[in-house]
Amino acid sequence: MELAAAKMVGAGLAVIGLGGVGAGIGSIFSSLISSIARNPASRGQVFGLAMLGFALVEAVALYALLIAFLILFT
Repeated sequence: MELAAAKMVGAGLAVIGLGGVGAGIGSIFSSLISSIARNPASRGQVFGLAMLGFALVEAVALYALLIAFLILFT
């Protein structure tokens, strides 16, 4: 296998985690909407926790993209 082909395969494998990130973000915001719909008074507490969860899940996506770019361009 050529080096360029191996880099493409490695970068493709590195971004598989982005599928899980999409599912995680969808799960976080669906839970947020559901909890606010059940108890609108708790919006302030729940929204902050949802944003924290979103940031942590999004960090996984950024790490996966970083690894993919490192594989491709080094």
